[in-house]
Amino acid sequence: MVSPVIPSTGVLSPLGLDTVRLAPGFWGDRVDLNREVVIDHCLEWMEREGWIGNFRGERPRRGREFSDSEAYKLLEGMAWAGHPGLPELAATVAAAQEGDGYLNTRWNSERYSDFEWGHELYCYGHLIQAGVARLRAHGEDELTTVARRAADHVCDRFMETAETCGHPEVEMALVELYRATGTGRYLEMARRFVERRGLPALGPIHLGRAYFQDDLPVRRARVLRGHAVRALYLASGAVDVAVETGDDELLHAIEEQWENTVARRTYLTGGMGSRHTDEAFGEDFELPADRAYSETCAGIASIMLSHRLLLATGRARYADLAERTMYNVLATSPALDGRSFFYANPLHMRIPPEPREGVVDHTSGAGLRSSWYDVSCCPNNIARTLASLPAYLAAADGDALHIHHYAPAEIRHRGLALRLETDYPWSGTVTAHVVEGRPGRIVLRVPSWAEGATLTHGGTTRPAGPGHVTAEADWRPGDRIRLDLPMRSRWTFPDRRVDAVRGCAAVERGPLVYCAESVGDEPPLALVKALPEPPAERTEDGVVELEARACLVAPADAVWPYRAGQGAAPGQEVPGQEAPGQEVAAGQEPVAGQEVTLRMIPYHRWGNRGPSSMRVWLPLA
Repeated sequence: MVSPVIPSTGVLSPLGLDTVRLAPGFWGDRVDLNREVVIDHCLEWMEREGWIGNFRGERPRRGREFSDSEAYKLLEGMAWAGHPGLPELAATVAAAQEGDGYLNTRWNSERYSDFEWGHELYCYGHLIQAGVARLRAHGEDELTTVARRAADHVCDRFMETAETCGHPEVEMALVELYRATGTGRYLEMARRFVERRGLPALGPIHLGRAYFQDDLPVRRARVLRGHAVRALYLASGAVDVAVETGDDELLHAIEEQWENTVARRTYLTGGMGSRHTDEAFGEDFELPADRAYSETCAGIASIMLSHRLLLATGRARYADLAERTMYNVLATSPALDGRSFFYANPLHMRIPPEPREGVVDHTSGAGLRSSWYDVSCCPNNIARTLASLPAYLAAADGDALHIHHYAPAEIRHRGLALRLETDYPWSGTVTAHVVEGRPGRIVLRVPSWAEGATLTHGGTTRPAGPGHVTAEADWRPGDRIRLDLPMRSRWTFPDRRVDAVRGCAAVERGPLVYCAESVGDEPPLALVKALPEPPAERTEDGVVELEARACLVAPADAVWPYRAGQGAAPGQEVPGQEAPGQEVAAGQEPVAGQEVTLRMIPYHRWGNRGPSSMRVWLPLA
């Protein structure tokens, strides 16, 4: 099987790239763009910035202390995509490996001198994952040998110590190498790394031990905290260890952390991490829209964790969050041409940023996609995730076929072959055509937002409640199943404890979050208050956009932006809360109280028309 995650046990078994093939559509187009543009874009920039040259011994060394990992992420993407440039890059990496398996272009003369910030084991994790991808997609070769030698070095060096890495990653890599090779000590090494964290295993830092998830043992934590990517990678590795060792206590601990994090520390988009300073989770309900960090890599890590929990438990809830994050974080980061990327994904951009093209960005949250960053984890993470994306769509439970995510595709499992046709996420109709048949169950996920969904097959239509719906038959070629998911726009209101967006609402449609975007002389979003009425729909180049009614408020002209009093008496107007009046005519200067039409676009498409202001959460009139 060709898949990044293949657990030996669990409720569901994944289907891989060899049994799920995407056709043109929302995700198929992006997978093609990744193979044809994104991977080469990343390779070109790493060569330009000298990160590949580090493996050749070019001096001075360039890039951050963890830049080796970017080459490894790209190698993984190349392996899944069958990219012809892989052998050359793998040979360059292999030439830098030392006799005992050690491989790092930054620390080779100062081995393991900084566990808190050195990232050596983190880099090995990405190297090993690249090796597993190559092993499963191609077979043994130079890259797989390099990865095994690195893993053996890690086991030799760390099995009997109490040390670990400041950035989790190697844990899930070692478990996957165990699954691919059957070598038991890789699993044992991963288990020990998970158990060491929080004893504590690392030194104190100014950000606190929670930054490294080293403040509590994994089993005792109740919520994800600290650096978001670190926390999510550690949780993913812990799920892998729990599944392979039968450790139900550990699995249940991660499930509880996931539940509490989703309930209190997750953005509407599925994004995670609200603090810029340490790229970290905030406290419960600390979810500012304009200061949302919501790093792309954290979104990808969240998808990885949810996918693992889905396979372990079979619960649709995990696929629901994965879908939300896929459409509103993973799809948001790359520009439509695949040549620039968001690092952070705020939900509110007050002022259009200054454009910048063709330069290395030294910021991460400036509200504009950049071609490259001095920390370019996100573009390479996107490359490997999109390359392996078909492996996330479906799974199996014995002979039963489970479909989690909807896209035009061909899916095969044990003599059953389906062709999926859909225009999802723009349309909610998904039709599965049986190409090759046998008796069995086909299980379809019904998202939590899809109230009123129906399933049609065998001449009957029945309700399909949120969760899963099953169709069972002796399937024959020509049979069809149709799932209809109501695609209606809906206003979404935040929990009042999310004080940063209290008094606001957002618009969603299907799995997509929408946003208002203002480019050029379009209505200034700072002066807009929404009227929460059903938005009108229109289709532009195959993309469903929405038009929401809103009214303008007066710009502040007082010398002090506060006022005394207990609020307006009944019947009195509150300053800045003007009632809607006449709609603004073309060419007319907008004034307070006049109506405007807000063009609402899918959040994943914002910023593609140039520098813009944007907001997901709209103040209500």
